[in-house]
Amino acid sequence: MKFIKDNNQLEVLKECIIQSMQDKKAYDIISIDLRQLNNAITDIFILCHGTSDKQVEAIADNIIENVNSMLKEKPWQKEGFENKEWILLDYVNIVTHIFTKEKREFYSIEELWGDGEIKTHEYDEVNVEK
Repeated sequence: MKFIKDNNQLEVLKECIIQSMQDKKAYDIISIDLRQLNNAITDIFILCHGTSDKQVEAIADNIIENVNSMLKEKPWQKEGFENKEWILLDYVNIVTHIFTKEKREFYSIEELWGDGEIKTHEYDEVNVEK
């Protein structure tokens, strides 16, 4: 995994991740742009949730598969596949959080990083060719 300096490459990765979430019917997909914050640990967070641990795992697997096949990138770090309540995929510039609904509400990442620019992603808003 490499650090992305080009905004176009970052946008392509972001769109690929969001489309991969949409493919598996993820709920409440949002991105939080953290680039304007001094204490940010990455450029962008992308969050969603599923209705079951199986859906959470399917979303994460689909992101890994699509990003690898389309962009030839693998996550630098991945966590949470044991319990499947909160799976984190770290692509260095973009960190993806896939939650169960209960864990998403409990951790409330959107509120913790509410100073970032939050954008909601509706289905079919992002089109990435396969």
